[in-house]
Amino acid sequence: MSALLAHDDAGRGTPLLLVHGFPHDRALWAPQRRPLARRARLIIPDLRGFGASAALGPPPTTLEGHADDLARLLDAVGVDRAVVGGLSMGGYIAFAFWRRHRARVRALLLADTRAGADSEEGKAKRREMIQLARTAGPGAVADAMMPGMIGKTTRANRPETEREMRAICARAPADGIVAALEAMIARADSAPTLATIDVPTLIVVGTEDALTPPKESEAMHARIAGSRLERIPRAGHASNFERPAAFNHIVSEFLTAV
Repeated sequence: MSALLAHDDAGRGTPLLLVHGFPHDRALWAPQRRPLARRARLIIPDLRGFGASAALGPPPTTLEGHADDLARLLDAVGVDRAVVGGLSMGGYIAFAFWRRHRARVRALLLADTRAGADSEEGKAKRREMIQLARTAGPGAVADAMMPGMIGKTTRANRPETEREMRAICARAPADGIVAALEAMIARADSAPTLATIDVPTLIVVGTEDALTPPKESEAMHARIAGSRLERIPRAGHASNFERPAAFNHIVSEFLTAV
């Protein structure tokens, strides 16, 4: 890939690379832009296949391809080392980035994600979603994702947040959705990677996360030496989007410590 990922670059201080999940674009991180830019230099890309980066051509079908895209982006913006943060699929990519570009990672932020590879049942569900994307389109994928994407408290009390999240998911291009699902099906088990992580690591999870439940974060915390685990009450899988003030406070404290 020769063209640069579409991205936001704002703020000053410690570089913080924020990697969106599936099937999002960089709008996932809109609630973090202004608050965290007071503490860090935020670099927030659209992954290839999503958002404005969908125009760059065929998206990668491996998470390693996305990790290498991110390394090229850091080169282009003049950043040697960054705090690398990812939510959900973005966390999977953060693990791949650690394996391939370890010297460039100053710290890790792992939000609502897991280390393990997909089970056979999980792979089957992703294959069903590939078929749904091809036959019914991104809107149908967004509808299928929403019950797990947003926590029950948010759905009950802030339906506008659910509508905003659905709009982000529904505008993902079908080819980006399919490629990302294929990459997640094929991804390596990152559990062995956990013991190699020797940089400051913050793990964040919504207590109502149904897609990557808190037990997944607890398992990562137990295997990453010196890691910090923070649970956000009344938030689901998109904890940064559902309860941004709580998320931003936790991350700001972490950045200060880093």
